[in-house]
Amino acid sequence: MYQYEKVMTFVDEEDVKFIRLAFFDAFGVQKNISIMSGQLERAFKEGISFDASAVAGFGGEVKSDLFLHPDPSTFSILPWRPSTGRVARMYCDIRYPDGTLYEKDSRYILKKAVEKAKEKGLKIDFGTEVEFYLFQTDENGNATKIPFDRAGYMDVAPEDKGENIRREICFTLIDMGIEPEASHHEEGPGQNEIDFQYSDPLTAADNTASFKWVVSTAAMGNGLYADFSPKPIKEYAGNGMHINMSVRCEDGSDCNGQFMTGILEHIREITLFLNPSEDSYRRLGEKKAPKYVTWSPENRSQLIRIPAVKSGKKRIELRSPDPTANPYLAFALLIYAGMDGIERKLPLQKPANVNLYTADHDVTDQLKKLPESRGEAWDAAAAGTLVKRVLPESYLAAYKNPPETH
Repeated sequence: MYQYEKVMTFVDEEDVKFIRLAFFDAFGVQKNISIMSGQLERAFKEGISFDASAVAGFGGEVKSDLFLHPDPSTFSILPWRPSTGRVARMYCDIRYPDGTLYEKDSRYILKKAVEKAKEKGLKIDFGTEVEFYLFQTDENGNATKIPFDRAGYMDVAPEDKGENIRREICFTLIDMGIEPEASHHEEGPGQNEIDFQYSDPLTAADNTASFKWVVSTAAMGNGLYADFSPKPIKEYAGNGMHINMSVRCEDGSDCNGQFMTGILEHIREITLFLNPSEDSYRRLGEKKAPKYVTWSPENRSQLIRIPAVKSGKKRIELRSPDPTANPYLAFALLIYAGMDGIERKLPLQKPANVNLYTADHDVTDQLKKLPESRGEAWDAAAAGTLVKRVLPESYLAAYKNPPETH
């Protein structure tokens, strides 16, 4: 109630006129309904209805009335909107008319995963590293494939033309209460990366979703187009969304090894949701994107890298996902996979301490591969047990032919 009352007071005192009630379709694409501030109390108490049949992955026309209930803890002013008649945003829980939570809401699916982990005495923190390209636009504002610059990895201005836009993005995120950790130019021309500090899974997923929105908005404001697709330019590095995880057990033991083993055990089955685009499979297997189901310390040719750290806080870096993944689904599936490794005490496979991009075939031929196409990934998901156990049945059908997103 305190959060609710604080939001209502802020809206009244700070000239907030519009509130965007945001949610996500099954593929992680953000949707929203904008309401006037006078409707906010009704939104909190009764919810705001919408047509679920028009939302990808949410089902048909029968019993399609659902309600958005704003989560006051996600309240944020949109800094790029006017300061007079301000605009705010809140992410929402989705409920049936009787108040029951909607099982196909990926944000709810992640909340359930976090609760299951808590019951098992696990605390899991997530942090993402999201890459994107900046392209020029034509005279009509449409995207081209002309990169904003020709700079390379960690170059500086004047070669790196993106530093001012990254600065704008970081300041906007800070204004929204999101703390970026680092930013730099990536390997591809016009390619950039911004990394986030660790946070709990739901906050990390919310931050990743907000980040993509902020980047796209900042790019448009500068006459550019932000492309998050996995392989925007065939001959250059693709866009990844590396997911960092740190796991702590209630009893103080180190759970990271068995958690990682669970991910390795189930990675083929959950790849469909980490890499949902056809282009995802053009990225995997080249230019520091993994191909094999392996791990190794400090080795960027692996699926999972264990980074060198001085703080003593171990972390797992999963390098296969890309920005077209729904972060709520991705984090939820990784939590369930990791928990399975801990519960079953799965033995950890030996590290592949070689460069897998240059290794001989007598080495790589012995290794299990990630799916090499979306069709293969769908077959692996359909044949597995984890996806069927933790996701609504309709998700597998929806992901057989997902819309291409950027």
